[in-house]
Amino acid sequence: MSIYSPDVWVILKIAAVDEEPIYKILAGWYGGFAGSNSWKLSSGITTVEPDLEFDQIHYHQSSGSTYICGAHTYGFSSLTQSMFNNWAKQSEENNFTIEVMPKGFEVPNE
Repeated sequence: MSIYSPDVWVILKIAAVDEEPIYKILAGWYGGFAGSNSWKLSSGITTVEPDLEFDQIHYHQSSGSTYICGAHTYGFSSLTQSMFNNWAKQSEENNFTIEVMPKGFEVPNE
């Protein structure tokens, strides 16, 4: 079980034709001066736990990992925006839909 704390994140709704949607976290990290930016797509949100004390949201995944996301860091980096744009183009050709959910969206628990 891994724990991830991204610098930026968005919730994606991904669905194949005639299938129930899956909600995933597209997470991004800034590399800093000597490093490079990175991204990760989660396996699929199963449960959500708000942590009001630390202004975070814990998104538990089907893989067993958890994404601890800052409530005020919702959004794209240039890298994650580029990844999303590429997937959106591919979706048109490959019979699936992908969309960014608005900030504050409440993911249905599995």
